Amino acid sequence: MAAVFARQQETAIRWRESTAAERIDRIKRLREALLDNRDNFYAAFAADYRKSPSEVEASEFLPVLEEMRHVLGRLKRWMKPHKLWPTTTMLGTSAWVQCQPRGRVLIVAPWNYPLSLCLGPLVSALAAGNTAIIKPSEMTPAVSGLMARIIAKVFPENEVALFQGSTPTSTALLALPFDHIFFTGSPAVGKVVMTAAAQHLTSVTLELGGRSPTIVDESANLTLAAETLMWGKFINNGQTCVAPDHVYVHTSVKPAFIDECKKVLKARYGETPGQQKASQDLTRIVNGRHTQRVAALLSDALARGAVAVAGGEVDEAQCYVAPTLLDQVPAGADILSTEIFGPLLPILSYSDLDQVIAEINAGPKPLALYFWSRKQAHIDKVLTRTSSGGACINHCVAQFAHGNLPFGGVNNSGIGNAHGVYGFKAFSHERAVLRSSPLMLIKLFFPPYTLNRYKLIRQVVDMLRLPMI
Repeated sequence: MAAVFARQQETAIRWRESTAAERIDRIKRLREALLDNRDNFYAAFAADYRKSPSEVEASEFLPVLEEMRHVLGRLKRWMKPHKLWPTTTMLGTSAWVQCQPRGRVLIVAPWNYPLSLCLGPLVSALAAGNTAIIKPSEMTPAVSGLMARIIAKVFPENEVALFQGSTPTSTALLALPFDHIFFTGSPAVGKVVMTAAAQHLTSVTLELGGRSPTIVDESANLTLAAETLMWGKFINNGQTCVAPDHVYVHTSVKPAFIDECKKVLKARYGETPGQQKASQDLTRIVNGRHTQRVAALLSDALARGAVAVAGGEVDEAQCYVAPTLLDQVPAGADILSTEIFGPLLPILSYSDLDQVIAEINAGPKPLALYFWSRKQAHIDKVLTRTSSGGACINHCVAQFAHGNLPFGGVNNSGIGNAHGVYGFKAFSHERAVLRSSPLMLIKLFFPPYTLNRYKLIRQVVDMLRLPMI
């Protein structure tokens, strides 16, 4: 690792002069290699956690290919220096912002979307002109191994390299003085990454998680809310960082909302528990340890008085947890204080929107917040009085796929943004450049400070109190 990291230094310096055409060529070669291995990825995802080809296409290939398409069509524009007007005291100068590659970057990717969350940031890093070292998750060995073979075929190690392994591998990589680290994972591990980065004053982008609350008010389109939420919650079997974690439903519509959700689950995965377990459209939990963790959350909630109005079946040997809707979940249940990352959805009653907002604000700022309503006053209130990385009105999860939106968290749920131009900027240093001309107003501020010069400087300072035109 240290040898590869050292060899990337010369490349990183040389790539500061790389053209848009050169960067575009690297991304296109990666795209072709990815598509050439489409069927191999189907097999790898099936081996790691029985993900269906349709879901591989929709949740893994689609985001990466959309990111590539977005970058390829806009990169030349993003790379151009951005000229700026001079401010009052800078008359006689010209200025611009020049985006430079950060240099050598590290991308640490998670297991839940191992292809999308590994290659998506890599596209942004390549677009910005960086070399990269990638550390995928050891919990999806088939997908990680296939990505390693593809990366090795497309790039020499002094440009892009991928290292497989567990915690010792990550620890060794984090000890190196990278120019930027892009990490996707839990807040707890994010703190470890940030601590390691601080040793070298390395900049970071942290795409973390946290509990993403959802609200369905009395005016909501319940059919649309149920159809969309059952997709956003149970795609990848709930193993999604922006999946709804719990739903506050207005008391007056809660029974009807639950009925709509149950209809959707039966239509999509099967009428009976046996049919749902046999469904090819339900991804499995990634491994036995995570299955036990999700099962423990379910058992704790049921033991405390919660009721499974749908689902509730668990087969730890097959890493299977059924899509489960939980009603009457008591306040002390563990499931209400942790990121679930599985197919369990607590449905909570509310009658006062202000109280829901207060509960959301009492916890760490979430990565996402979802609100179903047809009342603009309610929508404005929720958006104004809460804070989250992103938000959707009458939708969920889809903000991740919008290439013109910044994707990221806030505080506990993340630092920095990704996707599109925001990903390009995350892997770029925005260098401020100022160029002088012989006629510089700033000469007025040079010594010696005679009385006349003092008066002139003071007049200039007093002018700054006037409003801008």
